[in-house]
Amino acid sequence: MDMKIIDVAKRAGVSPATVSRVFNESNLVKERTKQKVMKAIEELGYFPNAAAKQLRSQKTMTIGVVVTDINISYNAEIIKGIENIAYSRKYKVLICDTNNQKDKEQDYLSLLMNRTVDGMIFVAPHLKNQVLIDLAEKKYVIGLIGRYIEHSHIPCAYTDNVKFSKEVVEHLLERGHKEIAFMSGYADVVDSYERLEGYIKALRDREISFRPELIENGNFNEEGGYEAIKRLFSRKQPFSAIYAANDEMALGIYKACQELGMQMPEQLAIVGVDNDRICKYIRPSLSTVNQPKYTMGALIAEKLIDQMNDDEFSNQRIFNVDSKLIIRQSSDFYI
Repeated sequence: MDMKIIDVAKRAGVSPATVSRVFNESNLVKERTKQKVMKAIEELGYFPNAAAKQLRSQKTMTIGVVVTDINISYNAEIIKGIENIAYSRKYKVLICDTNNQKDKEQDYLSLLMNRTVDGMIFVAPHLKNQVLIDLAEKKYVIGLIGRYIEHSHIPCAYTDNVKFSKEVVEHLLERGHKEIAFMSGYADVVDSYERLEGYIKALRDREISFRPELIENGNFNEEGGYEAIKRLFSRKQPFSAIYAANDEMALGIYKACQELGMQMPEQLAIVGVDNDRICKYIRPSLSTVNQPKYTMGALIAEKLIDQMNDDEFSNQRIFNVDSKLIIRQSSDFYI
């Protein structure tokens, strides 16, 4: 008997015969047991070709979309682009909200591997590159948004975080700011560390020292931004501007500044990222970076559906979509 099947059985706490039944999609296996086996397969990296082929034998006409937080408008716009294209091609969309929990992201892989969905789009995932490459190598259909991997079967759409972050900081420097704080999102998400990288590069280009005490983590949401800016203020380290890695956190900064009676941008200039619809309506209107979120979602959905139906792989798989700094009242002030 194949020792790998035995390994899967031991990991799942079932018999080798049960593992074989799962591979053959037997109705005798309870769903809970099937999920345990699929999780063991994932953990061991065991994807037998015959089983994978069997698991992919029927279409569900469904695409899974894994996002870190469905409440963030960035994700909502991407989902809208995916859903509109999917609907036009007679596909359904299954939204998988991880709430930034890595375990949930791993669990959602079972939807792909047990054929609950035909393909899956990951929006700025925590998953390591090798995990995603292994899935593609086993012919599971996946796409990425907000991050890219060099692989012939993985379509990706992203914006250049480092480039536009440098533009944000350069804009603030040109307005006379020397002490600029940075508010990151989740520490292990690519958007966070790439935007931090752009921030640091812009400072170094102007020979301004990087000050770690001016960095805080706001978890990409309004409440996180509110708490993070209060922590920055409590350190009594002077700064006249702040670059927030998304607009949700910038709204939290607004709330804290209004409570403290601070004038923006005279006492604190603010720039966010995403160009949420509310940005131009709040006062002062928020400077931000526009990312074509809907376009990225629609683009990857189209490429993924083509791949699932016709095994067509576009010559261009990686799409670096242009972003644009939009200067509004919150930072358009010279000190």
